Amino acid sequence: MFIIIGLMLTGILLGYLLRKQNLNKIHTVITLLIWLLLFILGIEVGGNEQIVKGLHTIGLEAVILTIGGTAGSVIAAWSLWKALYKRKGGQL
Repeated sequence: MFIIIGLMLTGILLGYLLRKQNLNKIHTVITLLIWLLLFILGIEVGGNEQIVKGLHTIGLEAVILTIGGTAGSVIAAWSLWKALYKRKGGQL
């Protein structure tokens, strides 16, 4: 837990120190790393026999929660993107 908090605080500090730098490519790097993490997570889930055997018992409630959580995240991210886009005068 402390390692995660420490990493977050380190990222915040680096972001603060580098805020004047031109970091145009960082968004592409972050996106690729997130895709890589999701892929590795999928490999881990697929390799776990207990999870794969229990997929049929997850139930409708889990599916609804998953779809709702994903949809909520997408809507929130889209809304934030639109709000930031308008605040910068339509130019990112």
